[in-house]
Amino acid sequence: MTLDMLPVGSSAVITRVGGEGALRCRLLDMGLIPKTRVTVTKAAPLGDPIELRLRDYTLTLRLADAGQIEVSEA
Repeated sequence: MTLDMLPVGSSAVITRVGGEGALRCRLLDMGLIPKTRVTVTKAAPLGDPIELRLRDYTLTLRLADAGQIEVSEA
């Protein structure tokens, strides 16, 4: 399952960060690394972007970027 499929209010653990080049580096720099627990807290009215809670901060991410992150529900 990827992060963009996770419903609002659900938590999961990141298992793999995809993407290539600058995108992958940017995702990792934002703290989206394997074994990190994330919670989807909000979604925009049309569903894009989504707001995540991880590592004691809030992050807003586009669905296209969230689709590059594989998670397992926990």
